[in-house]
Amino acid sequence: MSAEKTAITPTRAQDFPEWYQQVIKAADLAENSETRGCMVIKPWGYGIWELIQQQLDRRFKATGHQNAYFPLLIPLSYLEKEAEHAEGFATECAVVTHHRLEVVKDPVTGKTKMIPAGELAEPYIIRPTSETIIGAAFARWIESYRDLPLLINQWANVMRWEMRPRLFLRTAEFLWQEGHTAHETKEEAIVETRMIHGQYEEFLRDHLAIPVIPGEKTENERFPGAEMTLTVEAMVQDKKAIQAGTSHYLGQNFSKAQNISFTGRDGTVQHAHTTSWGVSTRMIGTLIMAHSDDDGLILPPRVATQQIVILPITPKEDTKHAVLDACQALAETLRHQIYQGDPLRVQVDTRDLSGGVKKWEWIKKGVPIRIEIGPRDIETRKVCVQRRDQAVSEKQFAEKDEFIQRAIDILAEIHDTLLARATAFRDANITPCDDLAAFHAHWATENPGWLHTPWAGTPEQEEELSKQHKITIRCLPLDSVKLPPTSGKCLLTGQASTTQALWGRSY
Repeated sequence: MSAEKTAITPTRAQDFPEWYQQVIKAADLAENSETRGCMVIKPWGYGIWELIQQQLDRRFKATGHQNAYFPLLIPLSYLEKEAEHAEGFATECAVVTHHRLEVVKDPVTGKTKMIPAGELAEPYIIRPTSETIIGAAFARWIESYRDLPLLINQWANVMRWEMRPRLFLRTAEFLWQEGHTAHETKEEAIVETRMIHGQYEEFLRDHLAIPVIPGEKTENERFPGAEMTLTVEAMVQDKKAIQAGTSHYLGQNFSKAQNISFTGRDGTVQHAHTTSWGVSTRMIGTLIMAHSDDDGLILPPRVATQQIVILPITPKEDTKHAVLDACQALAETLRHQIYQGDPLRVQVDTRDLSGGVKKWEWIKKGVPIRIEIGPRDIETRKVCVQRRDQAVSEKQFAEKDEFIQRAIDILAEIHDTLLARATAFRDANITPCDDLAAFHAHWATENPGWLHTPWAGTPEQEEELSKQHKITIRCLPLDSVKLPPTSGKCLLTGQASTTQALWGRSY
């Protein structure tokens, strides 16, 4: 489409939040449900989540973790054992107070209705996160240092009552994985926390083509009850931040509350050091906002529900079968190729629709490669190749055998293009700042990008600046992160500081 006409309206520049919703609709990823704040994830969107799940799960199992499942309902008393943790989630909790419904008739209208009955002796909380219920299980399972480390992961749904829902980014119910581990020593638990943090950074970069800034959360922004929270922060195309994954060292806070104790090597009873970590369907929202354009979704190849779609061009009935046979034969050949450990996912679109309708549907769905084959292409043994990382009008004609040989390389090129594009955009929108007046002026516009500053302020000073400009310190970047140089003096206190703070507005 021309610059004046796009498949998605409004465009990113006109109204980014509405553009995001329209991309989800056009790509048929998800929709709002009848349950307030909850979503229905449709097959194309759920296929992306399944691939994220499968690929992350391999990583977790390769590092010694095992999957388990724990109850959806958590007794209220379990949360009360860990006051700081419970307080952090209190306003988001959905509470179950009754165990049955009774049918009654309205004496005036005669209509029947159902009312809760059978009040529970103790209310249940629909899990906002599972530290407390899993901690109770760990307390039963761990007796000796020989039972450690205990490395558990759960794939589940959780509920946090969201007042301003947005598909994938913030919904009352969402899907995630939550890892929970117990260790003999603080040092071992911190190694685990950092290892998973690195796994998330690699996964976002190598699977979703999203560059992130890894770092530590400040005291104000830590997970409730944690001693250390590590995060990976992604910048999306409106220059806002998305917390794409977190890994927490919980110290002995939860183990003391839940009595997760063991007999140590010296015969004394000790409390375990625990961790928790997780990513969610928010990853899908992040990749939509990071890569997509004004014509729809753009999917990184490793998490594309279909990586290659073949479109038969059948203008005449007498050549239709030959074209379809050629398309199916090409698809079967491609499916025997392996990209990043998995067979290529290839679909032939045989629906009785016009070529233009099919083409634009797959553009909006973000398929990395589209192939068109018509009667003339069979004669010349060529295919028309179109890549989603390029302009929708751009196409190349390639020898069929050459394309078969290069299909894996093309997918790798698409990933690299998306990653390079997102990295260049992020780096161009992170600005060094060590002057307070410049700091205040920066936030005068709606989406100005991120600032990184030397920082030696107090939690109270951080909170004051955050409220004033509706920003947060996204993280204190790891030493390995290369950022533009500053004077090294805190913009607020003037003190010399080696600590860098990354500030931004966020979803």
